[in-house]
Amino acid sequence: MRVAMIGTGYVGLVSGACFADFGHVVTCIDKDAGKIARLTAGEIPIFEPGLDELVARNVREGRLTFTLDGAKAIGEADAVFIAVGTPTRRGDGHADLSYVHAAAEEIAGLIDGFTVIVTKSTVPVGTGDEVEAIVKRVAPNAQFAVVSNPEFLREGAAIEDFKRPDRVVVGSTDERAQAVMRELYRPLSLNETPIVFTDRRTSELIKYAANAFLAMKITFINEMADLCEKVGADVRQVARGIGLDKRIGSKFLNAGPGYGGSCFPKDTIALVRTATAYGAPTRLIETTVAVNDARKKAMAQKVADAIGGDLAGKTVGVLGLTFKPNTDDMRDAPSLDILPALQALGAKVQAFDPEGAREAEHLLPGVVFKAGPYEAAQDADVLLIITEWDQFRALDLDRVKAAMTAPVVVDLRNIYRPAEMTAKGFTYASIGRG
Repeated sequence: MRVAMIGTGYVGLVSGACFADFGHVVTCIDKDAGKIARLTAGEIPIFEPGLDELVARNVREGRLTFTLDGAKAIGEADAVFIAVGTPTRRGDGHADLSYVHAAAEEIAGLIDGFTVIVTKSTVPVGTGDEVEAIVKRVAPNAQFAVVSNPEFLREGAAIEDFKRPDRVVVGSTDERAQAVMRELYRPLSLNETPIVFTDRRTSELIKYAANAFLAMKITFINEMADLCEKVGADVRQVARGIGLDKRIGSKFLNAGPGYGGSCFPKDTIALVRTATAYGAPTRLIETTVAVNDARKKAMAQKVADAIGGDLAGKTVGVLGLTFKPNTDDMRDAPSLDILPALQALGAKVQAFDPEGAREAEHLLPGVVFKAGPYEAAQDADVLLIITEWDQFRALDLDRVKAAMTAPVVVDLRNIYRPAEMTAKGFTYASIGRG
């Protein structure tokens, strides 16, 4: 099948490359000339394990192309995907749909024959109705169906998630559109992947509900971690003990500094705003948002407490800046709250991240960026682990201790064992291990 993918951000690029790897002919379209030039030259603008090889292979085999002018590709497409950004709108917290609406207008004037228009972007309930209205207004005689097909990709594991998903959700009651979507995802039938067909509004809500539930799960275990510290329990064992219950499950029960990233923060806020607008407030999600925001800011005080309460004039070495490992994504990363809070308490901050430093330089003024983990530890009064990159899991602790002014480690991801750290002569603080 022929696919046009509008947007070459994280979702659009991964989805386009994976569809091409399924054997479809995919054209990725973007208005950013610099990005298209980089992609055409074989340079991937985001870090995602395996994506560079996937893109290169499908470009080489003629199934994947990139362009600024999508007229031909849209006109020939069986399905046109809208995979543009929907950031939080300033002032009211609602999702900004301006890019989605603009894409709908562009598509309307270019489709030729029956075309399925698919919203892959994360959008509030009712957005598909708006897209349909825009297309009908611009092209009253167009033959089309608007489908919701939310993505459930984890950064750092996106290719695996696309090719071996837990489920595919398709929001459409149009039989022709359903047939097109079945054909697009037919390669997944080998894995017996469930395809869940719903109406469009239900599909749109499934995406937000899934992310809100996972955000609540993270926030729950973080609050249990705080309680564990007070009563002398171990949150890891609490998480294991409840996670073995199949009704709960073990995933997303890792205590830490709070959730971040491109999805959970904006999607929980957008869902709260939508629920409020419809007169059905979501109190659990509202509380989740507030607790998570407060938690990230509180982590700086945890660092201060580890060295006696006063950070003035102290040097804090930081390992990890991105919101999770195996990505260069800094969107709503806990580090963006923690590091400024450390600076506000008088600390000097020096940091290392394997992939996020380039973006972090623009977001964290005053931070000194180092070339590696041991350089970040050099002359530090305390070493703070924020992101659990693999290369931080087996550091030479003797070398770390020798580099530091004082052997104090605050581990917000529980990478190390307290007994091991104590035996090595460190003052060690972690999450939820009282």
